Amino acid sequence: MKHDPVLLQEVLTGLNLQAGETVLDATLNRAGHAVELAKQVGKTGTVVGIDADKNAIAEAKINLEKANTGAKIILLNSNFRNLAELLEQAGINKLDAALFDLGLSSQQLEESGRGFSFQKLDEKLLMSFSENPELTASEVVNHWREETLSDVIYAYGEERFAKRIAREIVAQRQNKKIETVADLLEIIRNAVPAWYRSKARKLHFATKTFQALRIVVNDELGALKAGLDAVWQKLDEKNGRLAVISFHSLEAKIVKDFYKAKAEENSGEILTKHAVKPARAETLQNPRSRSAQLRIIKKI
Repeated sequence: MKHDPVLLQEVLTGLNLQAGETVLDATLNRAGHAVELAKQVGKTGTVVGIDADKNAIAEAKINLEKANTGAKIILLNSNFRNLAELLEQAGINKLDAALFDLGLSSQQLEESGRGFSFQKLDEKLLMSFSENPELTASEVVNHWREETLSDVIYAYGEERFAKRIAREIVAQRQNKKIETVADLLEIIRNAVPAWYRSKARKLHFATKTFQALRIVVNDELGALKAGLDAVWQKLDEKNGRLAVISFHSLEAKIVKDFYKAKAEENSGEILTKHAVKPARAETLQNPRSRSAQLRIIKKI
């Protein structure tokens, strides 16, 4: 399956990479962005790619080799929250630029076998990017208190029917363990009003709950804060560029607050006055890009 890198041209223009520079792709995936970043830095440049998913690393390696850009490639299998230690281990002391693309790829949604997608009814409710997860979605829905579930679904999914969904989860798990996507989907279906399940609505009725569980299982917001802090320390003191593509308001707020803080302390210049969004042509070709927002800051 082809993975379309979101806002690719806008990222390349904004990062303005030069031959010989060192760039980090902190969310490597299948190397959709990284291949193009490698072409820009060329044979004298270095691309460092980080991904928590081993399968993504393996596919990225193949795609980068096929591209034959000549750039030095360093691939690291871990969460980007650990990037300070990872870069140190790889002998990278300074970055000229870095990219975080916080979106889930089609492969992760549809081919991972980990229950990310409500289209895959038989998959187990794991929802972890890691092969050896510390926490799974199944553990959350089967063991967490109703009030905590409600808070998580409301805060991380921005789901208006969070209380009803949490109540139904707790009621149903008394009868049967919630193990698969189908199990959870049925519970959400029963918890929300009929109009909310209507096929006429753009958003599937389970989208927000699945998003909330994925975020909490992977501590995505905590990882993002840690990753931004760590990458800022590694960026070149003069003109180091950081691009972040976010996909929902919780991520966007963290990025905006981080950029604002750096601008206020005069250590960063925000290059995107307003978030850059995909052109209509891109959203038609890749509907998942429609909620993407790109923000770029330069270290000064």
